[in-house]
Amino acid sequence: MSSLAAQAKEVMASLLPDDPKIKDLKRNMVHPTSSSQMTTDHGVKISDTDHWLTVSNGSNPGPALLEDQIAREKIMRFDHERIPERVIHARGAGAHGYFRVFDDRASKYTFAPTLTDPSRTTPIFIRFSTVQGSKGSADTVRDVRGFAMKMYTPEGNWDIVGINVPVFFIQDAINFPDLVHAMKPEPHNEVPQGQSAHNNFWDYVGLRPEAAHMVMWAMSDRTIPRSFRMMQGFGVNTFTLINAKGERHFVKFHYIPELGVHSLLWDEALKLAGQDPDFHRKDLEEAIKSGCLPKWTFAIQVIAEKDEHNFDFDILDATKVWPQDLVPLIPIGECVLNKCVDEFFPETEQVAFCTSHVVPGIGFSNDPLLQGRNFSYFDTQISRLGVNWEQLPINRPVCPVFNHHRDGAMQHKINKSTVNYHPNREDEVQPVPPHEGGYTEFMEKVIGMKQRVRTPKFQEHYNQAQMFYNSLKPHEKQHIIEAFSFELSHCDDERVYKRYTDLLNEIDFDLAKTVAMKVNGTIPDAPSREKYPKTDETLSQLYFAPKTPTIASRRIAILIADGFNMVEVTAVRAMIAGAKATCWIIGPRRGKIYSAGQSIGIGTCLVADHHFEDQRSTMYDAVYVPSGVEHAKTLKKTGRAIHWIREAFAHCKATGAIGEGVEVVKRALDTVEGVQLAGLRDDHSVVSSYGVVTAGKYDLSSVLTDIIKIAPGPTGFVANFAYEISKHRCYEREIEGLTDSVAY
Repeated sequence: MSSLAAQAKEVMASLLPDDPKIKDLKRNMVHPTSSSQMTTDHGVKISDTDHWLTVSNGSNPGPALLEDQIAREKIMRFDHERIPERVIHARGAGAHGYFRVFDDRASKYTFAPTLTDPSRTTPIFIRFSTVQGSKGSADTVRDVRGFAMKMYTPEGNWDIVGINVPVFFIQDAINFPDLVHAMKPEPHNEVPQGQSAHNNFWDYVGLRPEAAHMVMWAMSDRTIPRSFRMMQGFGVNTFTLINAKGERHFVKFHYIPELGVHSLLWDEALKLAGQDPDFHRKDLEEAIKSGCLPKWTFAIQVIAEKDEHNFDFDILDATKVWPQDLVPLIPIGECVLNKCVDEFFPETEQVAFCTSHVVPGIGFSNDPLLQGRNFSYFDTQISRLGVNWEQLPINRPVCPVFNHHRDGAMQHKINKSTVNYHPNREDEVQPVPPHEGGYTEFMEKVIGMKQRVRTPKFQEHYNQAQMFYNSLKPHEKQHIIEAFSFELSHCDDERVYKRYTDLLNEIDFDLAKTVAMKVNGTIPDAPSREKYPKTDETLSQLYFAPKTPTIASRRIAILIADGFNMVEVTAVRAMIAGAKATCWIIGPRRGKIYSAGQSIGIGTCLVADHHFEDQRSTMYDAVYVPSGVEHAKTLKKTGRAIHWIREAFAHCKATGAIGEGVEVVKRALDTVEGVQLAGLRDDHSVVSSYGVVTAGKYDLSSVLTDIIKIAPGPTGFVANFAYEISKHRCYEREIEGLTDSVAY
């Protein structure tokens, strides 16, 4: 692990030197060392930081003196360390990286160099977040995830402030305060934290049917992601692109993860929230530091201005997607994260995004949600960070910034000038003509009457909610049913859960009926409306599975006890590491675990990374049990080890076993019918059944015949095991009822 980490560090270092934003941040970096001397904030060296100055006879404590500036500064600085928490998206994690386009294919739509110049590499910072919970909530709660990217371009900062689903709850920004109040903990008792399973949220969305489509996404697997690195990102709102001819196109922005779109199971997410509440944060850091850099393809959907009204929905409605069979995705570039933050607070906590921050070649539409966000985001950053928030290192542009804005709290700039206004006698800081790069708005003709209104196409709310549900695979539909059943069962006001089960019948009769039976809602007799026939295969997560199977960055737990087969484990670990996955040794204790034929305390061993009690299967993507007579005997009578295997199986994870390890798996799955396992034969035959891969033997000759290519069929144990891991989960276990017979 250490040599791999060192190699990864070298690779990362080679990617960073020319990053102008990293260079910019270094102006504010300090590097404390063992020779650094402690000082006060005003630079005076401190001789004692452990004792408050008092009046004392040396034998008894006396009164503390307020003249002790060192003590007062230390306490008062601590008292003021916190800044106002974000109202939403409070809990987040971020990283630095870069964006670049593949070629100039987007030039027909925009003249923005960042989207058209393949020779340019643009520094970026991406912050991922949950929405509902506070900074102290868990990573794995069911919630929409924020996906916000700041691009530091030579033309200025461009922020795309998105989420991991393509739509939103509301159409008009004026409803945003009500939505947030309803989804946050209830005001009388500040409960619940980090989840929407309560009366107020379901009361609100039940009374606002425009939220129906977004609620379907929120109840889907999308809101319990396996990793930030395995989420799609969406700009949600409709922006505009302007090309060199002055032509305008409407645009939506998309991020497609290299590793595919994958999620946790609900039971797994619930457990992880307690077992490892920082699971997603740690996953992001682990991937970057190990050299498996998170990567997304950046794509756009574009609609010519002349075609704006050629759809049965309004393209400016943030509760609607643009179906890809009507508006295809155009991949134009890639986003890569290659550097973790050096300090969380000044980077991840103080980074601030605004939908109104765009650069020449990119503009706004009349999307009513976007119009309000443009006001709100800028306003809230001033409230949280002060009027000079854009001077903070993480927020400041890498291009020159000149204007006549002055003063305000925490002003850092010193302007050497006698004038601070425009126009002025010195001709200082002049506006820039558009042909020299000055931002100019698209000249749009607007005719209308001042009124509060929602136009006709904004008043249809269920077609796309139906389309989303129609497009899902059987296991995805089952998960939505389970999610609604969980959430509505936590509502104790009958009016709330019955109203929402009534609303579900507008989307799907069978869905409404099943959920109503679960939560004691109103069971419908017939569908409320005609079924919407349209589907879109790109709405299912499985559509985005990598074309070439991969297990890069996947975490494999190897369960061992004293007496395991060292040769086998060494060979399997090496092959898995060759596919860029990580192996973690889990044993009865954290420390040396001795291989077969060795005396305890001496001889050949492996050092366990964790023991059975301090980690759980929820933290890994797969479980592998090697051979070894004594080791298998120990595991079979170790309840926690048996639970590891049962829980991993119930969460549909790949499970591998060899030789006597197969007997351990057989013991764990003794209540499950239908899973085929290899026998204790002295050969290398591989049996793969419902994601459980077993073999009678694995030795050096097995390695020679095993194939690095990840694939099923007549290949070796590792190739088959890796293939099952690459599928993420074996959902057939759920669909065919195998997981129902396991207690986990």
